[in-house]
Formats: sequence, C-alpha cells, structure tokens
Amino acid sequence: MRAAIIREYGSNDVVEIAEVDRPEPNEGEVLVRVLAAGVNPVDWKIRSGMGQRMGMTLPIHLGGELVGTIEKLGAGVDNFQQGETIFGMVHKGAFAEYAVAKATNVVRVSDNIDAIHAAALPLAGSTAWQALFDEAGLSAGQRLLITNSSGGVGSLAVQFAKAKGAHVIAVASGRNEEFVRALGADEFIDYTTEPFEDAARDVDVVLDTMGGEIFQRAFKTLKKDGFMVTVVAFPNDEAERYGVRVKRSFTVPSARNLASITQLVEAGKVVSQIDRVLPLDSIREAFALSEAGRVRGKIVLKLTA
Repeated sequence: MRAAIIREYGSNDVVEIAEVDRPEPNEGEVLVRVLAAGVNPVDWKIRSGMGQRMGMTLPIHLGGELVGTIEKLGAGVDNFQQGETIFGMVHKGAFAEYAVAKATNVVRVSDNIDAIHAAALPLAGSTAWQALFDEAGLSAGQRLLITNSSGGVGSLAVQFAKAKGAHVIAVASGRNEEFVRALGADEFIDYTTEPFEDAARDVDVVLDTMGGEIFQRAFKTLKKDGFMVTVVAFPNDEAERYGVRVKRSFTVPSARNLASITQLVEAGKVVSQIDRVLPLDSIREAFALSEAGRVRGKIVLKLTA
C-alpha cells in the first residue's frame, strides 16, 4: 500500500510517499481502509523533529486522524462489524491507504456526516472539547476568548462554545472576520489592527492555541480568578502574577468526546470547516500551507474515492 513516511527529520524534502506493507490489526484493533485523513500542525512538527521528543522511532508513518471503513477486525473486537464506517484518532499512519486503530478510540460515522468533514473532526475536535470542557469547565453564560478562532481547533471551539451557551470573543486576522462570525462568534477582534488584550477584558476563559507572545499577552484579558487553557504552551508562574489559573491541555483519544461531538453535528450545531481537499501525493503542499499558518479550518487528504 501507499503511505506518507519520513526516514529522517527535516524540512518537507524528507516526506515521501512509499510502498509499504499493509498493517495487520492486533488484539483490540481494527484495520481501516482509509477514506480521508485530516492534516494538523502536529504532523509537520513531528516531521521537523518533535517525533524524536515524543519517543517515536524512524521511519515514522505520518497522520493522526482518519475516517474509513473497517476492513478487518482484530481479536476481541465485538462492538464493530466489517464494512462499517468509523472515525477517530490513531497513534500514527493515517496518511495511508490502510491503517490500524484501537477499537476503543473510534466511533461510527453518522449517515449525515460525509467522509471529508468527518476526517476534520477527531483530533481538532477532541483538542477543543477537552480544553474547553474537561479542563476549563466552560459553562453557559461565561465569556470565552479564543486566540486563533479561524484554525482547525479554533473554528470548532467557537461552535462548541456557542452550543454550550457561552459568549465567544474571537481573535483572528481581519480577512477571517466574516468566516468566524458565521460560526457564531459574538465579538471579533482583528489582531492585525489592535492589540487584542486592549480590546477584551473580564474574560472568564481563554483558549490559547498559539503559544509564545500571544499566550503571554492573553493573561491580561482574564478577570480575577479567570482560567487560561493552552494546547501549545508550557505555563510557568504567569498565573500567580495575574491572579488567575492556567493549565496545559494534552489531547488524548476519546470515543466519549467524539460521540458528544457527533451529537452536535447531527443536530446541525457544528460543521467542520474545510479549507481544501488534496490527494495523498500533495502531502508536502498540505504541510507547507499549514506551516505558513494560512489555513482556514482544516486541510483534508482524500485517500480513497
């Protein structure tokens, strides 16, 4: 089968489409014929060297989320049937014609969710859901600020928060204002024309997907005892200085989260936002676009017709 792999760390030049052996499912796993797979910043970060810090062994089969049909059941899997369409997160190998997934980490795809939109949900959706609800405990009526509201995580976070009844303050560049407001944002701040920390005050929760200087500045928007949840930064003593709380959220596969997200999609309250659909052979282009930070929503690789 064909798969996107790296044999060394580096720039996009190290990414190749190779012929590799089709994997076999172990106990508790399913073999998936991949229909589509979402592209995330972590993919090109692994390519750049983060894979080594994560304890991954070269060669690395790339890709962390997929949608596809079950080709084969591993021993002990009795909650799925061959031929069913499922989606979820995988440890590696989603950018391939076939991949294996733990049966406990995937859920069935509803009839009203097509493969492309389903592929954009597992990792970004789980990231936003776990940060907002499992870590920050976002509730109805609270004021939420999202530092990058037009990306894969941010665009879903806007919709999740609105479904929960929160007041959403979206930060993005001016070119994305119409896009973000259409997702349900109550307020919009163009960070290219004014410091977002001057435009927003008394925020209950901040979702940081940017890190760095943006993460540091976002503390100024929180009210006393407010909560910052970040999916990229590593907090030090910032929270104590501002009299707020902060926590790093680490995304883990969760069928329970995916089931909750699926319910919102079925109810018409959430739609994954697709920037573009590319073939597997265009993986380098997908990485370049993501790395440049010019993606609105998600890029999805289409593996099977």
